[in-house]
Amino acid sequence: MASGKEIRTKIKSVENTRKITKAMEMVAASKMRKAQDRMRAARPYGEKIRRIAANLSHALSEYKHPFLIKREQVRTAGLILITSDKGLCGGLNSNVLRMAVGHMKDFDAQGKKYQVTCIGNKGLGFMQRMGGKVVSHITGIGDAPHLEKLIGPVKVQLDAYLKGEVDALYIGYTRFINTMKQEPVFEQLLPLSGEAVGSGKSKWDYVYEPDSKAVIDDLLIRYIEALVYQAVAENMASEQSARMVAMKSASDNAKTVIGELKLIYNKTRQAAITKELSEIVGGAAAV
Repeated sequence: MASGKEIRTKIKSVENTRKITKAMEMVAASKMRKAQDRMRAARPYGEKIRRIAANLSHALSEYKHPFLIKREQVRTAGLILITSDKGLCGGLNSNVLRMAVGHMKDFDAQGKKYQVTCIGNKGLGFMQRMGGKVVSHITGIGDAPHLEKLIGPVKVQLDAYLKGEVDALYIGYTRFINTMKQEPVFEQLLPLSGEAVGSGKSKWDYVYEPDSKAVIDDLLIRYIEALVYQAVAENMASEQSARMVAMKSASDNAKTVIGELKLIYNKTRQAAITKELSEIVGGAAAV
């Protein structure tokens, strides 16, 4: 059995750890509210521009943007993988990475090549370790995403799509459901499919001003920007929620461990006192 001093040292160590996890829980709770507000504020715009862009895939416009044209054969796929920069957020990153690896194995089985754009340090480190082809990345996003920083790495994939080097573009991230639930998502970003977002198949068109090419070119760029920003905002809200829950669980476990160690310490102390009393009584009886 460990000595009383060793047990006191363990108790002190666990108490210090619990202070850290409790502080991290409170910080994550504060950041979570801001991240959720930012994510919810971006959702209406993202849904509207997604629906308009999807309607364009069924429109009778004379001009067809390359983003709207489905390739006959997909030889190379592009993947935008969104993870967090920091850990200690439960299974958030491992779930989305496991999902991405599953799709990559499907690509390999079908004889397709793939290239990855990593947003977040955890995804970048994972892809580098497994030997994935990383064509662009961004880390150190901070607590608030900035669109001008995000669109640069993504543009590498868009340029590859326009050149024909990539035939389909996918995005993987963690969607925020509620504070206790977040789910990994893998969606096709390009080519744009109206069925993917539930738009109708009726043939009609918008009235464009000044002309269809200028409007559609600008609109589809805004579409990509909106979806990437929305995905990063969803992932950040999920990250802070997962971190708060993980740190609360760690704090509760530390409290349980402290209680068990104190019980062991009291038993050890009681046994030592009983032993000393027995020795004193034995010595007195011998005299």
